[in-house]
Amino acid sequence: MSEDEPTAVVSGSDGDRGEPLLSVRDLKTHFVQGGKLFGRGGETVVKAVDGVSFDVHPGEVFGLVGESGSGKSTLGRSILKLVQPTSGEVRYRGRDLMPLREREMRPLRRELGLIFQDPNASLNPAMTIGQGVGHPLHIHEMVSSRAEARKRVIDMLERVGLHPAESFLDRYPEDLSGGQKQRLVIARTLITEPKFVVADEPVAALDMSVRARVLELMLELKRDLDLTYVFITHDLATARFLCDRIGILYLGEFVEQGPSELLFDDPRHPYTRSLLSAIPLPDTRRRDRVKVLPRGEIPDASRPPAGCRFHPRCPDAFEVCGWQGQDLVDAIEDRWTKVDRDTADRELELLGRLGDAEVATTFVRFPSREPDTVAEWLRSVGPELPANVFSAVTGVEVEPGGVVVRFGPGPEPGVQKVAGRDVACHLHGVVVRRDGVHVGDPAEAEAAATSR
Repeated sequence: MSEDEPTAVVSGSDGDRGEPLLSVRDLKTHFVQGGKLFGRGGETVVKAVDGVSFDVHPGEVFGLVGESGSGKSTLGRSILKLVQPTSGEVRYRGRDLMPLREREMRPLRRELGLIFQDPNASLNPAMTIGQGVGHPLHIHEMVSSRAEARKRVIDMLERVGLHPAESFLDRYPEDLSGGQKQRLVIARTLITEPKFVVADEPVAALDMSVRARVLELMLELKRDLDLTYVFITHDLATARFLCDRIGILYLGEFVEQGPSELLFDDPRHPYTRSLLSAIPLPDTRRRDRVKVLPRGEIPDASRPPAGCRFHPRCPDAFEVCGWQGQDLVDAIEDRWTKVDRDTADRELELLGRLGDAEVATTFVRFPSREPDTVAEWLRSVGPELPANVFSAVTGVEVEPGGVVVRFGPGPEPGVQKVAGRDVACHLHGVVVRRDGVHVGDPAEAEAAATSR
């Protein structure tokens, strides 16, 4: 079997690289949102993290990359149990953290650090720098006196580049610049000598010149203190500079995961290619490259699209990717923003208000007094709609008082090994995700989709 030939796998496997420091399997973090005012209306479930698996090995930097709303920060906090996951496994040094209560987690907090994105929100303005950085030492009973804590704070401030450290001890965070504050946040995280650190967009709030220096500092500290990072960012250029391996997260799921150089040199998921297209290039010879950016915005995590969650925005989506009724309605509305006013008015009069249509996952029913004309319009215009939604249509049926457009099954893609990385995309073969099992038979795919 060639390297490019896809095979069904369980995501997160890393071959013979030894025991991981952190191992995450099928992790889910769901939040229940209440109904309407006075308890009226049903509850909805936001699947912020939905079946994520990956390993992080000692000394590695693993990047979590995705747009805002993809679940990156929730995943980072879930693996530290600062947010309680719904199900799955989080093993640190072989020990499953999931069943541990907070009292049992407390001794591990020294080894598990978190660098926050916004230093202004994570620093206590009422504490001096010496008090704020040294506070974790007292919480974990790592020092026996104020003088000992002060000495360790001085050492850590020097290590993160705040010189001379003594001059910072009795000042307050508001006296520092943005870059100095971020160094301060890093110092407070590392004061307990953790081995595993989640860095949640630690340079997003900084100017570009300061950002580079802080990233270099993080790499120096990783080498000098033998740290292992999970680095969260929306910026693939930053991830390329820092990360050994990268997981591309979209609506709570990994769509592609593998070595950094593979994802940059040869991305295999359309979403990864879209993120790379958005990176500005200083090379003038490459400024005319074709940018393939995703349509629209990332969907609501409480109502994720059926099938492949990226399919409504994907330029390469085809019939098995999960097209559904709402996609057709959205595509028609999109068409009306692009055609001339007379065409839009004429088609609106023919179809009527799209809000009156009955929209479901597997069909759309358009009420009409002229069903034959509407059906003929749909068959002729459908293949020309802005998205490839009509590729999944299995029938346009005329009924008394309306037209029904039906869609074929669109199973959610499972993870498969493609060219040295894990990819969840039907473009490499229909592999179905179903309760954590990846099925590579198209017949199973259809059965799984129909039973949803």
